Amino acid sequence: MGALLGAGGLLAIPAVLQAQGPAVLVEVWKSPTCGCCKDWITHLEAHGFRVKVNDVGNTAARARLKVPMKLGSCHTAWVGRYAIEGHVPAADIRRLLKERPDAIGLAVPGMPLGSPGMDGPAYGNRQDPYDVLLIAHDGSTQVFNSYFKPKERS
Repeated sequence: MGALLGAGGLLAIPAVLQAQGPAVLVEVWKSPTCGCCKDWITHLEAHGFRVKVNDVGNTAARARLKVPMKLGSCHTAWVGRYAIEGHVPAADIRRLLKERPDAIGLAVPGMPLGSPGMDGPAYGNRQDPYDVLLIAHDGSTQVFNSYFKPKERS
């Protein structure tokens, strides 16, 4: 997230980041060798988040943040007061922080192709359908957002 050199040599912040306000910190726990985790972090940074990375794996963080194991993925994060499990799009994290539901956080279980960090040419540009789940305090979930689902015909 670099600054741009504007007229007169002054540094200017891109307008998209100005509109989002100050950068929100996301702390991430992941394996030091996971490429898709690094790509997800790049996705967050491109959408105006600051990221602190802990290359120690995510099993302990997932347990500490009370994310059910059945919702597990390759990285776990903490933002504001919420856990984020897996390849959750930045837009859904922003919506979570804006709406502030009484919940543990969001999860994209597994590693669906087409989700941030699991997208692009390295994955054949494939886009499998997936849901972003809102995790309730009792461990139950409900769909927070859906991606690449076929439209219902009427």
